[in-house]
Amino acid sequence: MARDTTHALSFGQNVGDYERGRPGYPDAAVEWMLAQSQPGNSPSDTEPTSGAAQLAVVDVGAGTGKFTSSLVARGLEVTAVEPDSVMRASLIRSYPTVTALQGTGESMPLPDASADLVTFAQAWHWVDVPEASAEVARVLKPSGRLALIWNIRDQSVDWVARLGEIMGSSAAEDYDSLTPPVGDALETVEHGQFFWDNPMSRDQLLAMITSRSYIIALEPEARAELLVRVWRLLDEHPQLAGHDTYVMPYQTRVTLARRA
Repeated sequence: MARDTTHALSFGQNVGDYERGRPGYPDAAVEWMLAQSQPGNSPSDTEPTSGAAQLAVVDVGAGTGKFTSSLVARGLEVTAVEPDSVMRASLIRSYPTVTALQGTGESMPLPDASADLVTFAQAWHWVDVPEASAEVARVLKPSGRLALIWNIRDQSVDWVARLGEIMGSSAAEDYDSLTPPVGDALETVEHGQFFWDNPMSRDQLLAMITSRSYIIALEPEARAELLVRVWRLLDEHPQLAGHDTYVMPYQTRVTLARRA
């Protein structure tokens, strides 16, 4: 999939809403990813180690650090790679211990075989898959892992489905996050799926909407009309009317790959 640089680099235009409205990631998904990424977890790995804190992690397309925060909280050595200078500056302010570099999935300013784990949270759908796969394979150690992570709203819930109809679909929601493609340099080894709930205020829910790349790109009148329809849904839907907190159900999907 060719990288859409217009939308992929639009998030910095609304970094405040991105930070306020985008969800973090559930502990269960992060812990599973780290456990599966330990060297020695498959017959081909011959150098077992103990403790996730020994992993050197590269978080690509890190944005403001939504997924980076889960790695930092576990004491990991984290390098963030982010192409948008505004997003990268926000990450540096929030996580001063993280090494934050300008780069993309296709071009990381990192040495060969330097990472135990490379993560793309809400980011793989923006890359050129063959090029990014080759670059990940270059940066990974022989026993290393690539983790592709997405938070997807659970539209089996009626109000969430109706919200999706109003918002339209995003690049992430249109992408195959259940069986995401990787290039010939990599091979998929594991997949996990985790269901969780994210309570949100009205302000946070609206920020989640207005931080999306395709909504940032709308003309002001179209964006205002869309938000009026969202307000009406929040005020009138029987599951939402009278509430000031909304529980957004998510599926977090994690796919792990290794060097082929």
